[in-house]
Amino acid sequence: MPVPSPVLYPTFNVVRLSHVELAVKNLAASRAFYADLLGLQVTHEDADAIYLRAMEERGHHCVILRKADAAAVNVLGFKVYAEADLDAAYAFFAGQGLPVAWVERPFMGRTLRTADPHGVPLEFYAKMDRLAPIHQKYALYHGVKPLRIDHFNCFSPDVDASVAFYNSFGFRVTEYTEDAESKKLWAAWMHRKGGVHDMAFTNGRGPRLHHLAFWVPTPLNIIDLLDLMATTGYVANIERGPGRHGISNAFFLYILDPDGHRVEIYCSDYQTVDPDLEPIHWDLKDPQRQTLWGAPAPRSWFEHGSAFAGVAQQDSALKAQPIIAP
Repeated sequence: MPVPSPVLYPTFNVVRLSHVELAVKNLAASRAFYADLLGLQVTHEDADAIYLRAMEERGHHCVILRKADAAAVNVLGFKVYAEADLDAAYAFFAGQGLPVAWVERPFMGRTLRTADPHGVPLEFYAKMDRLAPIHQKYALYHGVKPLRIDHFNCFSPDVDASVAFYNSFGFRVTEYTEDAESKKLWAAWMHRKGGVHDMAFTNGRGPRLHHLAFWVPTPLNIIDLLDLMATTGYVANIERGPGRHGISNAFFLYILDPDGHRVEIYCSDYQTVDPDLEPIHWDLKDPQRQTLWGAPAPRSWFEHGSAFAGVAQQDSALKAQPIIAP
């Protein structure tokens, strides 16, 4: 299926991805991972939840850790430009026959809760509590020195359908992987903020969250994190990398948190703001697609993901296989 033409003037305007709420079984263990190891800053905590932000972020939080009996992903959050965009978003999702509700969220203004056609839980807001800048508070930097949340990647049972839906409200494809035999999309990377992606989709059983990602200053921060993880009891949490992606050109590392949620540490992709930017095509069997240096990903990278709480999953009809490490 051809990549759809971009919708440059959508009915409502998404600025960027904003935050994720993760259901975790042990708040203390999750706090140690996200705050002590990675270096996110705690902005609020109580007996049931911990809110964190990265060093460049002015909004109250980019990650919410909520205590639960089972690990899951509760919601993916996105910021829109203005209150009027929330009303337009409500009409858009309701018009698609999708669930819509106004919900109360701590530290956020009016918030729309909805879902995409595969059931991925989404929320949109225009206003979040603003905090004082800390990007020059260098005494606070530690761990991998995370600067901001960068993107989500989700397993989708039908990547063509996911791309068509998100394209319809303004997400633009920057790069994509096509199965040469079926001509169907196997994966796609879509943006709003002018990087390679705010949201990506990978073929597989879904919907599930494949990973969330944080932007860091340099590849050396990733090397430092590996040394830290290897000497503080987290060596088993290192899944893939370090390396440089063919897709996005970014330097990467994939790690797992205490509940198995996958986190990518990421830097060095490229600007995509031009409205006439042509998407880059990759063949599924290109050995430099996953890693520019040719190293294939392990099987776990294509099979393991985090369930969305209460959302049914289905297998993908597309059975094309990527190159997998032996």
